[in-house]
Amino acid sequence: MREAYHDQLGQLADQLANMCGMAGDAMERATASLLGADLALAEQVIGDDAKIDDVRADIEEQAYALLALQAPVATDLRIVLAVIHAAESVERMGDLALHVAKAARRRHPNPVLPDTVRPYFAEMGRIAVELAREATDIIRTQDVQRARSLEDADDAMDDLHRHLFTVIMDKDWQHGVPSAVDTTLLGRFYERFADHAVSVAKRTVFVVTGRMPGYHADTADGS
Repeated sequence: MREAYHDQLGQLADQLANMCGMAGDAMERATASLLGADLALAEQVIGDDAKIDDVRADIEEQAYALLALQAPVATDLRIVLAVIHAAESVERMGDLALHVAKAARRRHPNPVLPDTVRPYFAEMGRIAVELAREATDIIRTQDVQRARSLEDADDAMDDLHRHLFTVIMDKDWQHGVPSAVDTTLLGRFYERFADHAVSVAKRTVFVVTGRMPGYHADTADGS
């Protein structure tokens, strides 16, 4: 019975890792739809979002069943609690990819972004997907050092996000207010996606060490 219980814990972690991979795939496709004005890719991201939500629901159902039936303690309890909280962050990662895809669909067939900021979003998309992939591997390996090093990539995302504001506020910005609003919102989506990926990795540190590092991901809906 104890072996079956630990198998269930392992399955929870595997499901979370798979879910994180799905969120990374969603952001990769959403970015491609944004940069290429690709309606089919945008629709795929929008349609697949429910699958990420379903995985979170399954994870929470199994986690709460383990809490109720097994009354886990110590490391086992940390695993269950970390998975519950991390699944919430991963679902929000999926939601943020969804927001990007919806922006691409809303402006189609016109591009959402002016040429001056497209390179920034190409790089932000690359970093976001890299963070999601790394978080996926960290969940599987429970590698604390990799989890702690993830903040370096997040810092690069923050730098890009801050630089976007200087571009938008520059007196030479010639793309109008609607474009500035779109650029600002989209930059925020990528920045929040990265923050949530880092918070997922930090849950792994909590599982292994029993200590939760500080993190700054918001808890507001869609953030």
